[in-house]
Amino acid sequence: MYLETFLKGIAAGLLIAAPVGPVGVLCVHRTLAWSRIHGLVSGLGAAIADALFAAIVAFGLSFISDFLLAQQHWLRLGGGVLLLLLGVKNLLSKPRTKEIEELPRSLTGDFVSALALTATNPITILSFLGVFAALGVGGGGALGEPDALVLGVFIGSALWWLALTGGVAMVRQAMEALYLRQIHIISGALLIVFGIGVLTTLAL
Repeated sequence: MYLETFLKGIAAGLLIAAPVGPVGVLCVHRTLAWSRIHGLVSGLGAAIADALFAAIVAFGLSFISDFLLAQQHWLRLGGGVLLLLLGVKNLLSKPRTKEIEELPRSLTGDFVSALALTATNPITILSFLGVFAALGVGGGGALGEPDALVLGVFIGSALWWLALTGGVAMVRQAMEALYLRQIHIISGALLIVFGIGVLTTLAL
């Protein structure tokens, strides 16, 4: 039973992480512009946030989920602003050169920014409620074997980011600086569009 719950958690983690969104754009960009480790660490930040949301649902912490959902306007506002800042930063980034590649870049910053970006979308809690119910692990209150479920969600999400950054890293080796400059522009523009989209929904 524990193994079954764990495997369902992995499936839930994959289902939540896989859809293309701003964190995916961020991970792809960082893998291409810097290295696989920067993209993967960003993905792990998102996986931690997913696991935290899953824990709120799995352990039946409704007082936390109610609070986050009640404050979703401000959380999404923060997420929208963060997306705009990251988008502008990418647009202003220079193509990778040998000199730039040797400059230190904070893995902690990559991790925290992706975690914060994911955490500012408390609607993910509702997504987990739906996914858990679809997988047959839903129910009122705390779910059975919640630790196995949450661990599975983290592993599933992490596996997705591992596979994504691994695939992108294979492409990275063949890319020249010119194309990387275009990647900066495209990813920056996408993040800005995502940010504007989030902020626009707040005005509706």
